Amino acid sequence: MSYIGRFAPSPSGPLHFGSLVAAFGSYFQAKSQHGQWLVRIEDLDPPREMPGASSLILKTLESYGLHWDKSVTYQSERHQRYQEQIENWLVSGLAYYCQCTRKQIKQNGGFYPGTCRHKNLNVPNDCSVRLHVQEPIEYFIDQKHGLINIPHQLAQEDFIIKRRDGLFAYNLAVVLDDIDQGVTEVVRGADLIEPTGRQINLYRYLNHPEVKYVHLPLAVDLHGNKLSKQNHAPAVNIHSPKETLIQVMIFLGFELPNDFKFASVEQMIEWGCQHWSLQQLPDSLSIIPNH
Repeated sequence: MSYIGRFAPSPSGPLHFGSLVAAFGSYFQAKSQHGQWLVRIEDLDPPREMPGASSLILKTLESYGLHWDKSVTYQSERHQRYQEQIENWLVSGLAYYCQCTRKQIKQNGGFYPGTCRHKNLNVPNDCSVRLHVQEPIEYFIDQKHGLINIPHQLAQEDFIIKRRDGLFAYNLAVVLDDIDQGVTEVVRGADLIEPTGRQINLYRYLNHPEVKYVHLPLAVDLHGNKLSKQNHAPAVNIHSPKETLIQVMIFLGFELPNDFKFASVEQMIEWGCQHWSLQQLPDSLSIIPNH
């Protein structure tokens, strides 16, 4: 099977250093395998989105020399696909409506105990939709880090595939998108290790082989907090990308030649594709960037 990878940012703000780590990690892995690299805009949550962020993200990728294969996919254009799958599972009994609130679940220790699983609720108003997890996924194999264990309580929890506010859940959308786009391996940040078991569960419910996974180290601040839009991580410089690109490549474990700073962005990326290896990635799942 030919390799297909992807980068799937959410348009909640401009790309920051951690975003570029995920973009370049996925790009180098795809191109080192002579594969395709796709871009998908995960615009599932309008209240969290920043106007103009989608086009700014694409402009930033282009300014850093990252050119995607095929056309960009937008999750906001795929709602019918998600809803059809949910309805199929509701009819078959693999999914059910749940009226429990976050407050109620928090009072139960933060984990959902299956309260509504057998209530046979049939009124979707003010209800979420949950998947009935019958075979918990308690571990998976990461292509860099090996065996990753998932806490038992988290693995067995019936999880949400459509929210109470009517928005589709990330786990469902990302799996259906990856299947429909033919993605063979997902390279992403280590902050997304936790939902991996749920996503594998969805693949199995859909009778589709799950993708391979690689989780890149997270860029964190001095306090150990992930560099993110929520934590006000600064946007990367879109006009002079070379310095940031060099820092991203060092973060990803490259040992760069002494004259590397004199190369063009295109030459840097070509060199990176030729010298990339998962073995070079740091073993740590979180790193403070050295810049």
